[in-house]
Amino acid sequence: MSALLDLRGLTKHFPLSPDLFGRPKATVHALDDVSLSLARGETLSIVGESGCGKSTLGKAIVQLQVPTAGDILLEGARVNGQRGAALKAFRKRVQMVFQDPYSSLNPRLTVFDSLAEPLRNFGIAHARAELERQIGDLLQQVGLPRDAAHRYPHEFSGGQRQRIAIARALAPRPDLIVCDEAVSALDVSVKAQVVNLLGDIQKATGLSLVFISHDLAIVEHLTHRVAVMYLGRVVELAERRALFGDARHPYTRALISAVPVPDPKVRKTRTMLKGDVPSPLRPPSGCRFHTRCPFATETCRAVTPALRPVAEGHKVACHFDISPDGTQVRDAA
Repeated sequence: MSALLDLRGLTKHFPLSPDLFGRPKATVHALDDVSLSLARGETLSIVGESGCGKSTLGKAIVQLQVPTAGDILLEGARVNGQRGAALKAFRKRVQMVFQDPYSSLNPRLTVFDSLAEPLRNFGIAHARAELERQIGDLLQQVGLPRDAAHRYPHEFSGGQRQRIAIARALAPRPDLIVCDEAVSALDVSVKAQVVNLLGDIQKATGLSLVFISHDLAIVEHLTHRVAVMYLGRVVELAERRALFGDARHPYTRALISAVPVPDPKVRKTRTMLKGDVPSPLRPPSGCRFHTRCPFATETCRAVTPALRPVAEGHKVACHFDISPDGTQVRDAA
């Protein structure tokens, strides 16, 4: 599969309000040296605890956040920092679905007007009859009746609103959609329906997805590859089966252990994270996970581990190789 999106050394820092001398009092390290790629027709999931930089990464990809450093390439062409017509052309190809279906849609606009806006803005359709046809097709594509176009957002449930938001993202026929916690506000049964819908649309259109989530059960069902983030850095990157079957980073293992399992015998053997995520204002030196890692050494506290290959398509940022059962650790060097 050819690469559609490349992120190279993407970094995003947020300086806080300056002091009397104009110097920032502190800096939030939201992203640090993130490098990822996405193929056409692929789903890449970004997972991690709250505050790990997932949403900042998604907003940087769609250029709602300007990176402090690094490059965003779409089919090999650098796109970050674009303005005017170039940015509009980029937005036609890269869309986003946000977390909250209740604030994603303008309550004063009918569904027709909300979906007609991107069709008009990107020059896809203007005549009323053509708008009616394309909007009806979009609604059917996301599992809603054509006559839903003439209703207002408050007349729909949360799951239906998110379907409308997906239809709006699909309107300009993008190559890539970034889903930022797109199902986290929905009921469990509705989550499954929306995730299945995204999978069906991807199979039918060849769409690429960046799926940002903290729900590993949903991720395991939908994704092709997974990038695990901790405090602004990618700590593990692997195909779905490799990650869920043979996670190599202790943080990834802890996240997988946190997925609810009904079997009480399994629950007793789980490894849970201890302590809180350190502040991104003052991230730890060396490996940022060392303050919570059971295997941390002085090397971990002093040296930042590189994201190194441990198997084909599988990379991990850890100074050690950990056995599949998590009981044996040896120096990766």
